[in-house]
Amino acid sequence: MKHVRLLPLATGSGPTNMAHDDALLFAAERGVASLRFYTWNEPTLSLGYFQPAAERESRPRLAAMPWVRRATGGAAIVHDPSTEFTYAFAIPAGESWQKPGVSLICEFHYIIRDILKSLGVDVRSVVCGEEVKHGPILCFLHQTAGDLVCGGSKIAGSAQRKSRGALLQHGSVLLNRSSFAPELPGIAQQSGIAVSAIQIIPRMLERIPEKLGWHLHASDWEENEQKSEAFRELKAKYESNDWNAKR
Repeated sequence: MKHVRLLPLATGSGPTNMAHDDALLFAAERGVASLRFYTWNEPTLSLGYFQPAAERESRPRLAAMPWVRRATGGAAIVHDPSTEFTYAFAIPAGESWQKPGVSLICEFHYIIRDILKSLGVDVRSVVCGEEVKHGPILCFLHQTAGDLVCGGSKIAGSAQRKSRGALLQHGSVLLNRSSFAPELPGIAQQSGIAVSAIQIIPRMLERIPEKLGWHLHASDWEENEQKSEAFRELKAKYESNDWNAKR
């Protein structure tokens, strides 16, 4: 059984959320595995690490949003607190954290898929050979293997970042349509069933130990993770134009 600290559900700004995800990765490099769920304190666009910043300017709705560049790849995600929630975990390298031959992205998506099915939502995983790109810029217009789709539209996706000593994974679940990205229907539009983060997250916490063999124990950030000079520097990085407009 792998021990994973479960951090409190939180709401934060784009720079704060991304700095916290970096803090998860650094903790995992020290041997501490962590899982957290979070939302955003205002509608925010996150660009993928390699995505040109100019792409957001091509769409007025996206250009008007606060934005931040993620440390993981992929395309842009609209994080609207009224329509979406995010998860992130980081685990140390060198141990078996997953079933042989199954990625942790798929493992987490299978858990979400099965929960949604138990709530009456018809959802399935994209398989190899079904990849499709319905448009530019936005991650949820790109359907890749392992993503979850409902009624033909993507409703959950994840990305990873690896360091020499750890792995960070975070993902987004689209519950409803956002006015900032009306081209992206959520679970409610595609299934006719309204589901909430409060319905999904507790069920995920029940199934993760069963499916992954992780022992989750409620914990909080260590003092030096949130109030240290190092964390302030992380947040400042994600607030800076040098980082966000680097491409």
